[in-house]
Amino acid sequence: MSSNNPNVIAELVSKLGDQAILYQQFTKDGTTSIWTKKENLIPLLKYLKNEISLPFRMLYDLTGIDERTRINRTDQPESDFTIVYHLTSFERNEDIRIKVPLRENDLSIPSITGIWESANWYEREVFDMFGVSFIGHPRLTRILMPKTWHGNPLRKEHPARATELDPFVLTEQIRDVEDADLKFNPEEYGLDTKSEDSDFMFLNIGPQHPGTHGLLRLIVQLHGEDIINIIPEIGFHHRGAEKMGERQSWHTFIPYTDRIDYLGGVMNNLAYLLSVEKLAGIDVPDRASVIRIMMSELFRIASHLVWLGTFAQDMGQMSPVFYAFNDRERIFDIVSAITGARMHPAWFRIGGVAHDLPDGWEKLMQGFVDYFPKRLKEYDNIVIKNAIFKARTVGIGVYTTEEAIEWGITGSGLRATGFDWDYRKKRPYSGIEKFEFDVPLGKNGDCYDRAQVRMQEMRQSLRIIQQCIDNMPAGHFKSDNPLAIPPRKDKTMTDIETLITHFVGVSWGPVIPAGEAMVPIEAAKGSNGYYLISDGSTSSYRSRIRTPSFPHMQMLPFISKGYTIPDLLAILGAMDFVLADLDR
Repeated sequence: MSSNNPNVIAELVSKLGDQAILYQQFTKDGTTSIWTKKENLIPLLKYLKNEISLPFRMLYDLTGIDERTRINRTDQPESDFTIVYHLTSFERNEDIRIKVPLRENDLSIPSITGIWESANWYEREVFDMFGVSFIGHPRLTRILMPKTWHGNPLRKEHPARATELDPFVLTEQIRDVEDADLKFNPEEYGLDTKSEDSDFMFLNIGPQHPGTHGLLRLIVQLHGEDIINIIPEIGFHHRGAEKMGERQSWHTFIPYTDRIDYLGGVMNNLAYLLSVEKLAGIDVPDRASVIRIMMSELFRIASHLVWLGTFAQDMGQMSPVFYAFNDRERIFDIVSAITGARMHPAWFRIGGVAHDLPDGWEKLMQGFVDYFPKRLKEYDNIVIKNAIFKARTVGIGVYTTEEAIEWGITGSGLRATGFDWDYRKKRPYSGIEKFEFDVPLGKNGDCYDRAQVRMQEMRQSLRIIQQCIDNMPAGHFKSDNPLAIPPRKDKTMTDIETLITHFVGVSWGPVIPAGEAMVPIEAAKGSNGYYLISDGSTSSYRSRIRTPSFPHMQMLPFISKGYTIPDLLAILGAMDFVLADLDR
């Protein structure tokens, strides 16, 4: 990633003039960050996407910040609310962060849905959470909160706890209003109810349906058996994870991250902690880094096993889901032996991990590494090579590399199009650059290729775990930095200063220096990143969670049109999304 790259700044000034840049901000993560006026936003973003050399083709994220109670802003432009655009250039292998200041009496900004398709949901989320209007948006409505919700949850004045609100009473009047809001009206979405020769049918799939893998509502517009359009309704699983990230201390938020992609376990911790450590300037010991890599790759396999079993079940096979979950239990046996917990160990810590590896860990890990290749071969034979499975997935849900980038697709879904992009290779973190592994690629960008890529990824994860077993460094499992809490026990019991640090750290948590940072990682379902802003306090001022499932689900209508309901279930299964990852 670039370090406040002057070349980009020079190109922008040369093309758009000095007025395009209000202020250049230097951040802890080294990402080029510039402020611009909202009048210059559209030409600037169009230039970055379409005209600049080695363009920034992906809108990686779009979010907002309530600046009104922030103290440490150095020389940044005056702003009550700030809209933040994260763009990615694959050719440059760098990001750029564009910020637009807004005043409280004028919370409106031009929509960029005409530049990026993926901006639609992101702008709706900022409207929902902060109350900012996007001029020109095709349908600016709430997306995570119910239509009847009062207030904007990520504003600083909005309560963070239910105990701060009046007790909720469900009156008949409120129930009637809520029920009326659940009714689907095609006209609100600009959908036709009939064509020249027939009426269209609108089918509800979910929010309780096995094919949606959780609380997701899909309103499908059908012409006969053909899908004309899909309206995804999300937010049923929204729990305010970002709000909780701004309420909890830096340390106590770690267990909450486990529940984002609840199949990814400690990989959620890693994405969060890398950003915290970047803010704090904490160096993680080599042993802790390798332990983190080993456990993350183990959870990648566990997550892919859930995807494999449920995907096969969606396609009509019953046996694979039992086999896959049985193998996942083998992984959980190892995880529980090392961390003391199974699905949600919350085991990574600021500066390292909670404790050192127990005696006998090598035997447990090696046993699984020796056992699993035979199972992968069996899965290939009964699922991937199955004629019915191939008939249901080959040529279904196809999209190109360009379309994937336009919609913000990352991870296996992007690599299935043949595009070689893996954050572990392109922007190595936690010492992963020391490991040898390949990046599996597809060719056609269909459901079958997405399945093949994930199968190969499990094999590569085994390679990485084997290297961890063979080359586990000696040394400490946690940094000596006083911001890494709590300190190691061997010093706590003999050194009074360390004991005091332990007491303060556990009671209040570390004070992370003011600044902002985001370190994207290659999570099981795509790129995951925590954009964290510290105001020099014991908790985060702004905790933005960029998850892969959010843009992936937004693309569903685009890749499903013209297919049938059985094809839709194949497309959903191949997507490998998780509702908590989608809704946060």
